[in-house]
Amino acid sequence: MSGIQRFHPAFLVVELVSFVKGIFFVYFFLFVLKAQSTSGWVVWGRYILIAWSVWAIVNIFLKWRFHGYEVTERTIVLHEGVLVKTRRTAGLDRVHNQTSNTTFVHKWFGLTSLKLETGTSGDHGEIEFPVITQEEKERILSLIGLQQQENGSREGDEFFEAETVRTMRFQSKKKDLIRASFTSLSFLAIFPLLSAAYSNLAVFFNLEDGAEGAWDYLVLHWWMLIILFVIALLISSVIGYVRVYLKYGKFTISDDHDKIYIEKGVANVTHFSIPKRNVQAVVVEQSILKRLLGLASVKLISAGSSELESEETSSLYPFLPKHEAYRIIQDMLPHYEIQEEMRRFPRHVLWAKLLRPYYVIALSIAGFLIFKPTFLWVSAILFMVSIILRVLDYTFTSYIRHGDLIQIRSGALTTETFVTHKRRIQQATVTHSWLQRRFGIATLSFTNRADPTHVSELYGVSREEAGEFYDWYRQKSASS
Repeated sequence: MSGIQRFHPAFLVVELVSFVKGIFFVYFFLFVLKAQSTSGWVVWGRYILIAWSVWAIVNIFLKWRFHGYEVTERTIVLHEGVLVKTRRTAGLDRVHNQTSNTTFVHKWFGLTSLKLETGTSGDHGEIEFPVITQEEKERILSLIGLQQQENGSREGDEFFEAETVRTMRFQSKKKDLIRASFTSLSFLAIFPLLSAAYSNLAVFFNLEDGAEGAWDYLVLHWWMLIILFVIALLISSVIGYVRVYLKYGKFTISDDHDKIYIEKGVANVTHFSIPKRNVQAVVVEQSILKRLLGLASVKLISAGSSELESEETSSLYPFLPKHEAYRIIQDMLPHYEIQEEMRRFPRHVLWAKLLRPYYVIALSIAGFLIFKPTFLWVSAILFMVSIILRVLDYTFTSYIRHGDLIQIRSGALTTETFVTHKRRIQQATVTHSWLQRRFGIATLSFTNRADPTHVSELYGVSREEAGEFYDWYRQKSASS
């Protein structure tokens, strides 16, 4: 198709709603909570906010009027800028991943959004269509598939879903959503909201005296306090479940020979796909609560995608039972086999960790001595917390090399198990400080392709193990 295409007029509504969502609480604070305030910063804040809002609305219209795109058989050309025009071109064969997100505003108009990731670092690594019809989306994806097929790639299979046989690996059920609601602690969200609402209302309606009388009454009639607490907890649980359902409802994980597909959401529907050959590493995270419940969150680090922006989309269901998560990974990515038994570090590594400098503690002591000597005891508490965290980090840190894989686990309150293939490591470095040399240990670090580059570190490996790893890594060219 030739000629510049402008985005659908619904672009104005989508961008305006997004702006209002981002600015709503600032308006609420300045014009509602601070409605009676005549402070200079509040008054000027209102003027600046109104001026900024007017400019943002005008800018939304200008972007819709002057931005556009062209899609040819081989390239996508984006026309951007209002005062300074820019023209950005990307080859269809450079597209690695695609994400489609349909918010409730998109649903009003029967539209969706499309984001294509090309693998280029920086701001120009993504091609985004904020508002697009389903038909136009399918047309673009079909052109990408045809172009990639011409280049000898199988990535076109993703875009011809009728010809692709997918295997369903996971589909969220009611019990999964209840478990997610409990694990995320979203059922407790109502209590800080009630506290904030009471504090704000008390300012306007002088509720303090009445509240003290009501509290004295409830203390005398404690059974009513229990009933009110249970009712509030039930309401909060329902609200928490609804929030989780809207975010993780209809969550599915599937795959075919070449791709992994993730679909999720009820209010905002997200479709994400990633080529298996682009997976650089697998990360399994467990918080304290998840470890107690035997749950885990699995993320895929992919070449050609932003680690920060795709945190949600490239994550498998974040409340999977650990062994089920391992099974799904093994089924979809047979080359990434996660081992349960790993090697722990000897005791002298713990002493090396404990003797490392405590820079934050030193700064806190200096700060308290200068500004608030009476609070110097806080530094002692921080010092004890730092020691506990280092002991926990030593306790949970372990590693193993098996075949062409290396697997490391680290963390104190939240543990992270990182698994990558020798061929996916871009660079390996072995360093050792003066303190480490005294203990005969070193720090092993290696990088994987991502945006930004993902760096993994393992503190405390012996010099012999560091040398063996370096020799193992150098053999990757021969083994690949």
